[in-house]
Amino acid sequence: SEATGHGGLPIHRALVRRLLQSGMARGATVLRGIWGFHGDHEPHGDKLFQLARRVPVVTIIIDTPEWIERSFDIVDELTADHGLVTSEMVPAAMSIDESRRRAGTRLARHDY
Repeated sequence: SEATGHGGLPIHRALVRRLLQSGMARGATVLRGIWGFHGDHEPHGDKLFQLARRVPVVTIIIDTPEWIERSFDIVDELTADHGLVTSEMVPAAMSIDESRRRAGTRLARHDY
């Protein structure tokens, strides 16, 4: 949840900050939910009059396997006590960046 912290920051902000400072990842996105639950806890989320937010948060890092491998020590360190980490292969058909658009992105090969 957004209330989970690491080093005085919400864990998602700490993770994005550390990845950016390290130069080990080329991008990250944080998605904030409005309602959710985990385990046997009651569902929780935003309420009209509350001081702290207890909403679900997901941090997504999408990159090549080589760059993910470089950043994984940071992810592992910050999520050692709280969080769920998944690693998935994401098929890509086209890569778009600020300077050019190209098709035929080199796809990673992985056997499960």
